[in-house]
Amino acid sequence: MSIKQLTVFVENKQGTMVAITDTLAKHNVNIRALSIAETEAFGILRLIVNDEKTAEKILSEEGYLIKITDVIGVKIGDEPGKLSAALGVLDRARINLEYLYAFMSRTEKHAYVVLRVEDNAAAEAELVGAGFHLIADADVLKL
Repeated sequence: MSIKQLTVFVENKQGTMVAITDTLAKHNVNIRALSIAETEAFGILRLIVNDEKTAEKILSEEGYLIKITDVIGVKIGDEPGKLSAALGVLDRARINLEYLYAFMSRTEKHAYVVLRVEDNAAAEAELVGAGFHLIADADVLKL
């Protein structure tokens, strides 16, 4: 039940992010989650969008290097300790967490977290077994 994440390699210079977000907006691609890690020269932009195929096509046409990655979306209670509980499930199952970031959401009772792990299937089984709800691409469209 993984969701698709776009990883965009970008130069770390003024105007790059507005160029990307303007391009996506002009093609009605809505950003649902994002993360950026940067160095002095470049950045790695990670995006969850409502239409990854369109986003990949238009950003590639603009000259950006794009990679599509399967990640896990997890719905957790929006209260202290809930993220730690989800991460604890993975830790006890000895599943390494590579990175995580949060979704933009329209609910006050839940938070949505994107997880990148070594083994999606194992992580999904462990999280579901522990009572967590996973989200799919179809759920992203509803956010």
